[in-house]
Amino acid sequence: MNVTLDKTGNVSGVLTISLVEEDYQAEVKKQLSLLGRRRPIKGFRPGHVPASLLKKHYGGQVTAEVVDDIITRELTNYIRENNIDLLGEPMLSKDTKVDLVNEKEFAFKFDLGFAPEFDIKLDKRVKVPYYNIEVSQEMVDNQDSAFLKRFGTQVPGEVSTEDALIRGALVELNEDGSVKEGGINVERTIISPKYQKDEDEKKKLIGLKVNDELVINPYKGAGGNLTEMASMLAVDKDQADVKSDFNLKVEEILVSKDAEHGQELYDMVFGKDIAKTEEEYYAKIKEMLAGQLKSDSNYRFTIDAENVLLKKVGDLELPDDFLKRYLVSINKDTEPTKIEEEYPRTREEIVWQLVKEKIAKQYDVKIEKEDQMRLARIYAAQQFAQYGIGNVPDETLDRYAGELMENKDYAKEINRRAFEDKVFSTIRDKVSLTEKTVSVDEFNKLFDKK
Repeated sequence: MNVTLDKTGNVSGVLTISLVEEDYQAEVKKQLSLLGRRRPIKGFRPGHVPASLLKKHYGGQVTAEVVDDIITRELTNYIRENNIDLLGEPMLSKDTKVDLVNEKEFAFKFDLGFAPEFDIKLDKRVKVPYYNIEVSQEMVDNQDSAFLKRFGTQVPGEVSTEDALIRGALVELNEDGSVKEGGINVERTIISPKYQKDEDEKKKLIGLKVNDELVINPYKGAGGNLTEMASMLAVDKDQADVKSDFNLKVEEILVSKDAEHGQELYDMVFGKDIAKTEEEYYAKIKEMLAGQLKSDSNYRFTIDAENVLLKKVGDLELPDDFLKRYLVSINKDTEPTKIEEEYPRTREEIVWQLVKEKIAKQYDVKIEKEDQMRLARIYAAQQFAQYGIGNVPDETLDRYAGELMENKDYAKEINRRAFEDKVFSTIRDKVSLTEKTVSVDEFNKLFDKK
């Protein structure tokens, strides 16, 4: 057996693995013998099938499997033992022609793409912008208003508004507007103008008073959503595909009443006794907003750090032709022209990934269990928040975070995020930050620039 690597460029090469019959013959005989014990041929007891007959029946298949195993092993070992840093995976060269039936000696050629060699040094001479976003009084007031509405209540009202809930009775009608005999009759249902999919239906429901009667079309209002229809008409989903008009008699109107400042509101928003006065409540809102804006500032930092470091690294040479061919091979459902069209952006992503990996290796960035759990807790808290559950006890978050880490998809995403966070944390520690305080509008305009 002979394994050779011929470089065809700075970042490309061809690895050739040559086999003669002696390299695989003994293993083929061994596998044929084992096969003879597992798959007896008619007229022969297991283990007593002549070698010539086994070779006739299974020789080609077994030879192919043995050769494939040898090639895979040698390819993997050569790359590992020689510390070859690849981009993508080795690909069988187009000019490799192997005839396992008529030939005894084989030469497998694999095209390789190498990661380019480059250096990057992080120090205080490297300057990256960092934007601190100012928390304005308007933002505090808007957030306060949002909390007052979120924790408000529904109270009886005189006139329906877009945010109101309308309770009433529904009676199915014929096309001529008369009551449909044997039709659907709902004694009590709830309709919200806000969630009507059809604008005309929404307008009908605004400005109503108790005892008003009007004709509506629930099917149009629900946008044909049979789950919503079933709930509104109090029927099973398979009976909910009803396109008739209905008479609605308004029996009660509930409108939103904002919550009021006080301990009850403060406890609902931030947890028991976290804020005990209106001053502390507003201070906590400002602190909360600052924390949210800090996340935006850190996100912007990742963009600016990437731009600065990519410019510092310069134009790296990549095995572009190889990578395009590799991307086509692993994206069977994507047209090659689409991959070609998107390749410039893909190339940028590959280069940035190489830079991050170089920084991680150079500065010994490692993902610890606590890094994973920190992010898993964030994911867990976000999932609880989707159901309106806040201030989740730490032990509950820890338990749910542990369950997320047992899910392979979540664990993969969490590890990716943890790696990104540690790399950017390292960058931030090593470089100089040119800090600037900006308003939200000024910050948002940063994203209008290329």
